[in-house]
Amino acid sequence: MIQHFHRMISAALGISEKQIVQTLGLLNDGATIPFISRYRKEVTGGLDEVQIESIKTHYEKLNEIAKRKETILNTIQEQGKLTTELQKRIEETWDNTLLEDIYLPYKPKRKTRAEAARQKGLEPLATLLMLQREPHPEERAANYVKGDVKNVEDALKGARDIIAEHVSEDERARNSVRNAFARQGTLTAKVVKGKEEEATKYRDYFDCSESLKRCSSHRLLAIRRAEAEGLLKVSISPDDEECVERLERQFVRSNNPCGQQVAEAVQDSYKRLLKPSIETEFATQSKERADEEAIKVFAENLRQLLLASPLGQKRVMGIDPGFRTGCKDAQGNLLHNENIYPHPPVSKQKEAFAKLQMMIESYKIDAVAIGNGTASRETEEFLKHQRFNRDIQIFIVSEQGASIYSASKIARDEFPDYDVTVRGAVSIGRRLMDPLAELVKIDPKSIGVGQYQHDVDQTKLKKSLDQTVENCVNLVGVNLNTASSHLLTYISGLGPQLAQNIVNYRAENGAFTSRKELMKVPRMGAKAFEQCAGFLRIPQAKNPLDNTAVHPESYCIVEQMAKDLGCSVAELIANRELRLKINPERYLSPTVGMPTLKDILQELDKPGRDPRGPIKIFEFDKNVRTISDLREGMELPGIVGNITNFGAFVDIGIKENGLVHLSQLADRFISDPNEVVSIHQHIRVKVLSIDMDRKRIQLTMKGVEQN
Repeated sequence: MIQHFHRMISAALGISEKQIVQTLGLLNDGATIPFISRYRKEVTGGLDEVQIESIKTHYEKLNEIAKRKETILNTIQEQGKLTTELQKRIEETWDNTLLEDIYLPYKPKRKTRAEAARQKGLEPLATLLMLQREPHPEERAANYVKGDVKNVEDALKGARDIIAEHVSEDERARNSVRNAFARQGTLTAKVVKGKEEEATKYRDYFDCSESLKRCSSHRLLAIRRAEAEGLLKVSISPDDEECVERLERQFVRSNNPCGQQVAEAVQDSYKRLLKPSIETEFATQSKERADEEAIKVFAENLRQLLLASPLGQKRVMGIDPGFRTGCKDAQGNLLHNENIYPHPPVSKQKEAFAKLQMMIESYKIDAVAIGNGTASRETEEFLKHQRFNRDIQIFIVSEQGASIYSASKIARDEFPDYDVTVRGAVSIGRRLMDPLAELVKIDPKSIGVGQYQHDVDQTKLKKSLDQTVENCVNLVGVNLNTASSHLLTYISGLGPQLAQNIVNYRAENGAFTSRKELMKVPRMGAKAFEQCAGFLRIPQAKNPLDNTAVHPESYCIVEQMAKDLGCSVAELIANRELRLKINPERYLSPTVGMPTLKDILQELDKPGRDPRGPIKIFEFDKNVRTISDLREGMELPGIVGNITNFGAFVDIGIKENGLVHLSQLADRFISDPNEVVSIHQHIRVKVLSIDMDRKRIQLTMKGVEQN
């Protein structure tokens, strides 16, 4: 069975069977995806996180199907209907839809019309009608008029119910209707009568009809959301006449009274049983596909957001434009907070400046982070018009989700003595210093970079986003001596309990001086140490390798390189000329291959390097404050705030974001917005149109020169 799984996964993903076996072996042994992709390249043949995740997902799906098959076989066995041929067919089937079709005739049912007819003893009559040889079915039906069967028509109706169920459970019939849905299924949406006003935001779908296979995921999710809210009636339908004709060709073999009875049963079966069943199937499948696409887009947006450029360890003042300020030190601890009122109606500008000047001087502020909510532009302008005694950089920072963080248990634990507004300002300041470390504290669904995140499968969404966060945290690595327990939770091999144990140990014993010291942390076993050590950094550690992505298991290789060159490890890291003399082939072994050696040499070139780029200051157009300031043809600077599969939403410094549709992102054809833009990218756009009623702004990047 397991070998069969390996073959199927290999065929599905185009990855060799050997790589599948080795990867699953590591996963089953408790290794995490980030650890495997970074430190076990020789074992997997260099598979990345996406490929490893795909192997894991496929393996889990096959296991689920195997369990389902076991249930099906046991159920049919209990009925005494499991033949050798049927068992073989079930065991050889790995397609979920086909498996359920095979099982359908044996599936325990609630009391159906057909079952009621069988209990009345009408199954022989149904069999007689299906043979379509009897010239006088009414006369034969008369023999069944007894007990609960009131008359001939009642007997024939019961027989037709049995035939209708037989037709609906026939594999060939189901596939015939399924193929019609796949080829010509039309998604239709109509507004519920009397709900027109309530459903205004869905008015594009009030009388909508389009091919299901051509319906984009975002349109489908919007339609399904409106349906769930009781505002639209939605259906999926093929050509009904063609479907019934195909079924009649399959089941109606005589042009006699029996054939007419069967034809009537076929029509009833299609309308009452088959069509609703296959429609549900296609509704589910199309929703699953739309979910997958939306989750994929969301995960990529989240990845880009988490890997946004950090300002780094500088002293930052965070300003929540609800006009409460907080000032942090380099570790993001709250040193001081004040209220200032520089704007109308209070307009205490001199007092606000004096307070800011005092804080900037006292705490040697390097930068100011202003939340991008209400009055952010006014606050930015106020600050830029002041002359402080120090040079300070001013940044506008997205405050999406800051209010969620402020009211969370994490925030209460961090700042039990401060209210939510102060916590919000702290979060804004920390986001500037290190977006990744701060954003991991917030439910990704609240960060504002997804679409329809509340409409998709929540279990699949959480799994995908958790894996994205884990991959990002481990890609960057974290400072073992400053990381919060929440950030450490995402490090490979740790989890909540070990992460808290590390923070507790740090509080009791002071800063870690080496990675080896991690072994003193309660419940830190050899396996957990192996999984986490390479992703934890210790600046100014005794061993310089403790501040790199070189894994402790490979320290001996670097030490041997240094020894061969007659220098120390520290000198090897500091001296590029020495590193150029290294011949990696000398250090190959049965367990250490060229991929690991290349990674080690890259790390020695830039020890502890942050894969995130440097941060840039951005300025919106000073003349644009509200949507009424916009004019068609205007060219404006903007920041990409959200990416969907149909385009990118851009912040141009006003309350409403503008949309650059997929077709307006470039002068060439593109199928994915990520080919052109990324989250938080600074771009220039031109205003195409402004819909004041719906507060919608259409933008373009075509023909607009980018900086």
